[in-house]
Order: sequence, then structure tokens, then C-alpha cells
Amino acid sequence: MKKNRFLTLVFCLIIFSEVIPYHLVAQINKNKNKDPNETKSAVPRVDVDQWRPLFNGKDLTGWKQVGPGSHYVEDGLLKSHGGMGLLYWTSEKFGNCTIRVTFRMRDTNSNAGVFIRIPVEPREEWMPVHYGYEVQIDNQPELSKEDDYHYTGMLYSLTKPLAKPGKPGPEWNTMEITLDGPRTIVVLNDVKVTDFKEGDPVPDRKFDFEPFRGPRPLTGFIGLQNHGDNDVVFFKEVVVKPLNNRTNK
Repeated sequence: MKKNRFLTLVFCLIIFSEVIPYHLVAQINKNKNKDPNETKSAVPRVDVDQWRPLFNGKDLTGWKQVGPGSHYVEDGLLKSHGGMGLLYWTSEKFGNCTIRVTFRMRDTNSNAGVFIRIPVEPREEWMPVHYGYEVQIDNQPELSKEDDYHYTGMLYSLTKPLAKPGKPGPEWNTMEITLDGPRTIVVLNDVKVTDFKEGDPVPDRKFDFEPFRGPRPLTGFIGLQNHGDNDVVFFKEVVVKPLNNRTNK
């Protein structure tokens, strides 16, 4: 019996002497091939190109209304009634970034706008018109006796369309507005429609409701216009991301 126990012990030592090194080598190789960016905590890395939502789809947190009319959230969409007024983002100014809005007109055609480069926090609806820029939403400006300088994606009354890819209601449109220093670029449904730089020539004012001419700041507040009960635009996305290697001032 003692002899059998001795032989069993020797056999086990031989087995372990073979198995243990094999597992050690396997573990070393596993660690050797491990992704150096992988961490034990599995915390996801921050994507510097990630879009940051300003509209949460639930309520108006972070936004404030000035002027007539109002905005409200229904079925995940930002809607309005009455006007003319402005809903603006209160907590910061934007520059050197891209702002993306996804919108649709309630009717075949409607009138609204996305305001950028507003120099100071607005207290009424006309200061942003005259001292910021309105990126227009209106596919048929001729219905209001206006011209191409008032078409969707234009800096209202200042630029002429490079193209006209706007979709009528109730189709969705995506508009990306890039603020690159003194340059403003607007892409509508993946087509560039505006490329404007401070100091570029602009036409004279034709109507008293058109903005005053003159330079705008590199950074400013942004807002969404409610134009009136007969001109309603719904927004389902308002997001922003900084330009690469740029920071807001």
C-alpha cells in the first residue's frame, strides 16, 4: 500500500510539472497579446467627435423663450405655436463647431430659422435678427414676395443658394451649420448650400425686417425661431460638436 502511494505521488508530480508550466506560458502569451488600451475597469474611451445633444426629446431644459409665442415638446418633437419669437440655448456661446438640426415642415412649406452668432443673451426677438445670423428655413420664399436670398439654408437675405436640396413637408431635412472662425458653411441634406466668410459682399437691404449689415462675432448664442401659427416647423434633433483641434472662446 505504501509503495502504491509513493508511485501515485511521483505520478502526480510528473503531471503537474508538465501542466503548470503550460498554463503559465499560456497566460504570459495572453497578456503579451492583450490590447494595451484595454483596462480592467472597462470604462469606455471618450469619443472626441461625438455629437452632444442640446434638445433631450423630453422637455425644454437648457432653453428659454423670448418674444411672442412659445415652444413645447410633444411626441419627442420640439414644436411651437404663435410668434414671431425665439427659443435660445441659455448656457453657452458657440463658435468653431458644427450644429446639426433635423427638422420637417408641418405643411408643404413653412417658415422658421436657426439663429447663430447672437452676440449677447437675447431679451427680445429682434436683436438676434439684426445682430446675429438667421439660417433660413423656407423652400418657397416667393410666396412672401422674397427671392433666393431667403431660401432654406441661406444666411437670411445675405447669401444666395449654391443649390436647392430642401425637402417639402412632411419629409425630414438635416442641416449642418459649421462655424469655422469667421466662416459659416451650411450643408442641407448632404449638399453645401452656403459658404460665407465675414467681409464677403452682400446685397443691400430690401425690407425693414431684414437684418442690419455688418460683421458678426466669432462666437454667439444660438436659437430656433417660431414664426407664427401658419408657419410651423418641427425639430427632432439639435446637436453640436467642436471642430477638430478647436475650442470655443
